[in-house]
Amino acid sequence: MLKINQIKLPVGQNEQHLEKKIRKILNLPKTESFTYEIIKKSLDARKKPELFYVYTVHVTVHNESKVKKKIHPSSVSVVTESEYQFPVAGKENLSARPVIVGAGPAGLFAAYQLTEAGYLPLVLERGKKVQERQKDVEQFWQTGRLLPESNVQFGEGGAGTLSDGKLNSVVKDPTGRNRYVLRTFVKFGAPSEILYDNKPHIGTDILSKVIANMRTYLEAKGATFLFENQMTDLVIEKGRLKAIVTEKETIPTDVVILALGHSARDTFEMLEQKAIPMEAKNFAVGFRVEHPQKMIDQAMYGEWTGPKLPAAPYKVTSNFPNGRGVYSFCMCPGGYVVNASSEPERTCVNGMSYSGRNAANANSAIIVSVTKDDFGGEDALAGMRYQRMLEHKNYMLGNGKIPQQLFGDYCQNVESSAYGAYASETKGQTVFSNLRGLMSNEMEQSFMQGMAHFAKIVTGFDRA
Repeated sequence: MLKINQIKLPVGQNEQHLEKKIRKILNLPKTESFTYEIIKKSLDARKKPELFYVYTVHVTVHNESKVKKKIHPSSVSVVTESEYQFPVAGKENLSARPVIVGAGPAGLFAAYQLTEAGYLPLVLERGKKVQERQKDVEQFWQTGRLLPESNVQFGEGGAGTLSDGKLNSVVKDPTGRNRYVLRTFVKFGAPSEILYDNKPHIGTDILSKVIANMRTYLEAKGATFLFENQMTDLVIEKGRLKAIVTEKETIPTDVVILALGHSARDTFEMLEQKAIPMEAKNFAVGFRVEHPQKMIDQAMYGEWTGPKLPAAPYKVTSNFPNGRGVYSFCMCPGGYVVNASSEPERTCVNGMSYSGRNAANANSAIIVSVTKDDFGGEDALAGMRYQRMLEHKNYMLGNGKIPQQLFGDYCQNVESSAYGAYASETKGQTVFSNLRGLMSNEMEQSFMQGMAHFAKIVTGFDRA
C-alpha cells in the first residue's frame, strides 16, 4: 500500500480532481487502475484568500514497490496499515460474568470488546436508555425540572451523547486503536466522513441512534444491560472483590470495570469510603462563550465564507506570568449552550451541536487552569467539592436557570439587561445575572486577559 501525504486541492474541487492528482503524483498511465482510501482531510486556511483541502490517502496499485521506485516525492511512502488487535483471551473460566459500571463510551467499548472476545458482560447504567433519556432532557430544558438520574450527564451513551460527539484525539496511535474506534462507530451508523475528517464529530442527533444500534447488537450477542440500576456498594472480602450491590440486587462477580465518567460524585464518595485508590488532578473551569458563527467563519475563512465550507472551528490558548493557562475547550461550531446539570441546586453548562452544525452561534468553553492550591486539601475528592461549590453558586445566581452576561458587562462588573447585536442559542431556561465573583479574583483577571489576547487572533472575540 502506498501512502501519499499533503495532497492539496483548492476548495470547490471534488474527488474526481483528487483521483487525477493521485494519478499524476504516482505517474500512472490512464490504463493503470488503482483504488484509494482517504485517511485524513483537513482545511488549510493559512494563506487566505486561498483555501485548500489537504488530503492523506492510502493507494492500492499493482506492483506498488515498482511504482514507488519510479517517483521521487518524499510525500509518498510504502506502508502497512496496522489493525488494532484486542489481547488474546485467557484460557481460565471466570467464576461469574464481568460487570461494567457505566454505559458511556468507555463502558460501551469495554462491553463491545468483551462481547467480541466471547465473554457475556453485564452493563449497569444508573440512567435510562438513550431515547427515554432524551425526552427527560428536553423536558428539563423546557421546564427546569431536573431528574438526577436522567439528564445530560447520566444515561445511555454518557455525557458526550448530548453534547457533540467529538471524536478527535491528539494521542499518538501506533496500534491503530483510534481508527478502530472510528470504524466501530461507522459500523453502527455514524457517517463514514469521521474516518478521515481532521476533527471528526457525529452530532447529537446521529450519535443517539448509533449508541442504540450498538446496544442492540451487543444484546443480540449475549451482553446484558440493566438501566436505572445504580451501583451503591462493593462487597470486598480479604482484599478481593466478591460482589457489587445495586439499588435493586446484589450481583456476584470478581471482575468489575468502573466506567463512571466525570459526574458520578456519589459513587466516587463510596469508593473513597471503601479505600479504593484515587488521586486528585489539576483541571480547569470557566464560562461558555458565544459568538455569531458568521463572525468566526469570516475570521477563519475570509472572503470564502459560505455554504461550501463547514462552520468554522477555532482553538485559542494563552499563558500568563501568574502561571494560569487560559484556553478554549470543546468548541462547538454552529451549536448551542445547554444546561448540563445533574445534581439538585447545582448548575453547570456544556456545548452541543447537531450533525449539521447549522445553529446561528459558535460557542466554546473558555477555561482557566485550576490547581490543588485553589481548592485546598490533599484528599482525592477536594477538587470535586470545589466543583460542587462553584455549581451551587451558579445555581443561586440563576435560581436553576442558566445565568448569562455580556462580556463587556462582565468586565464592568454589572448585570446585563438585554442581548446586544445577537441573541444567545441555548437549550434550557436563561436569566441575566452578574457572573463576577464566581471564581477567584486572580482567575477572573486571567479570564479577561485571555479574552483580550484571543481578540488579537480572532477579530471581535472580546466584543462587548
